[in-house]
Amino acid sequence: MASKTLTRMDLSEAVFREVGLSRNDAAQMVESVLDHVSDALARGETVKISSFGTFSVRDKTARVGRNPKTGEEVPIEPRRVLSFRPSHLMKDRVAIGNKR
Repeated sequence: MASKTLTRMDLSEAVFREVGLSRNDAAQMVESVLDHVSDALARGETVKISSFGTFSVRDKTARVGRNPKTGEEVPIEPRRVLSFRPSHLMKDRVAIGNKR
């Protein structure tokens, strides 16, 4: 499996090449999109990107966990977590990529 990581710079470079904006404008566009997504999630909204997937925020309740080393029970505080559910098209595309 490849160890390449897609970065903001990679996204900016792709926008630069595909759309034809300047590198600076492309970087600002990528930052703007990521800011909008982050802000919506911080407000507790769901972000659905067609043919890609859905990002949502879930509230997890308090529970009792266990320290794996000592076996001691430890309370886990309630918290909000980010979850991602890929679309069927994304799942299929990833599965095809694994067969190459």
